Amino acid sequence: MFRAVGSVLKRNNESIYGIARGSTSSSHRAFTSNVTSSTTVNSASSSPLAGNSFNGFRSLLKCQKAPTFRKMSTLAASSSESKEGLKLLVTGGPQARKWVGTWLFGSAAWVFSMVVLGGVTRLTRSGLSMTDWKFTGEFPPLSDEAWAKEFEKYKQSPEYKRVNKGMNLEDFKFIYWMEYAHRMWGRGLGIMFALPFSYFLRKGYITLRLGVQLSGLFALGAGQGFIGWWMVKSGLEEPPSEYSQPRVSPYRLAAHLTSAFAIYCGLFWTALSVVMPEPPAESLAWVRGAAKVKKLALPVSFIVGITAISGAFVAGNDAGRAFNTFPKMGDTWIPDGIFEMKPLINNFFENTATVQLDHRLLATTTLLAIGTMWWFTRKLDIHPAVKALIGSTVGMTAVQVTLGVSTLLSYVPVSLGSAHQAGALTLLTLMLLLNHTLRRPSPSLLKSLPQVVKSNFS
Repeated sequence: MFRAVGSVLKRNNESIYGIARGSTSSSHRAFTSNVTSSTTVNSASSSPLAGNSFNGFRSLLKCQKAPTFRKMSTLAASSSESKEGLKLLVTGGPQARKWVGTWLFGSAAWVFSMVVLGGVTRLTRSGLSMTDWKFTGEFPPLSDEAWAKEFEKYKQSPEYKRVNKGMNLEDFKFIYWMEYAHRMWGRGLGIMFALPFSYFLRKGYITLRLGVQLSGLFALGAGQGFIGWWMVKSGLEEPPSEYSQPRVSPYRLAAHLTSAFAIYCGLFWTALSVVMPEPPAESLAWVRGAAKVKKLALPVSFIVGITAISGAFVAGNDAGRAFNTFPKMGDTWIPDGIFEMKPLINNFFENTATVQLDHRLLATTTLLAIGTMWWFTRKLDIHPAVKALIGSTVGMTAVQVTLGVSTLLSYVPVSLGSAHQAGALTLLTLMLLLNHTLRRPSPSLLKSLPQVVKSNFS
């Protein structure tokens, strides 16, 4: 995904730096013509949804490549703002932007893998295998004596007594290594983020605005370790009832997952802003079309985010292992007892039936909202990249709903459950990319745009 995004965004460098130098380049116009002609030819033989979206995206990738970074190095790289008022987050020229952008995309990809690994750790019931936590980390048990000591500590936990009674040492090693890998992968991310950050700061590439943003994300990432242990600690406490299985607090699990999503979104959005300071805009007509799409994309993005967070409460309550039928929940559309808890609000976060019903309704709303967005924008005069992203979002939503239903009907196997969690973050990624692409161009770019895109056939 990140390589494809990088290929698309690289093309935007030419128009940005052409504006910064006070002119609109001839290759910028060539790009406009190629996009229009390629899209016209491709869309003639394609379906309204998949064909136009795919071909529009493909036409964007086939356009003329931007000038090499060496040729564009005449820009005054020491300034974070062009003479036309375009604010850049990275100084040092296009090469510095490329390095910083690659680092940020890599960090976002690492967080993505952390979310998936965390899902696998939860689904394999490995999260409560380590009964203590140290901020600086620790070496894993390497001797038989060390393993026996760790296993003995786990035997004192409620999970062993109520769920894994009789577990042998080899089975314990598996769940221990899963949790240990998740923790160490998080610490590795901290190092991978901090070292390049320090280097780019020393080189003077990071502007004050970007430095503040990245410092906030780093602090939030460091806090994830504390939030994770705060979550795990709730699962090491004795359950309130002798019939209850020990599990982490759904509120703390939701806080942990939401925080991870926030870090990922922050990194991905910032990386996009570094490598693509201007949105793709080849005409004023396309800018006006993008503004219309944005009015729909923002509320749809909110629905996608709320649906993803509701999934955390499904996971926290093990609600996916109840009512394993679809579309009905058991024999009814609405199960009994969805409002039996007092106060009423608790049902939406702690009642298994209500939590699953809520997630089903939100998922259906997401599918309808994204489908509606595609329907109302399919005939708008908008950039091919925007059309491609809307089509991709519709496709990914269908895949995500299919994964969710399959996971439910299959009683939440590890493979489908982790794929469903990864799908949620993928859909969120597409919505972020769509909203970033729909931003309004800077005044300097707007002044240089024609009213409509000129075609090679005109």
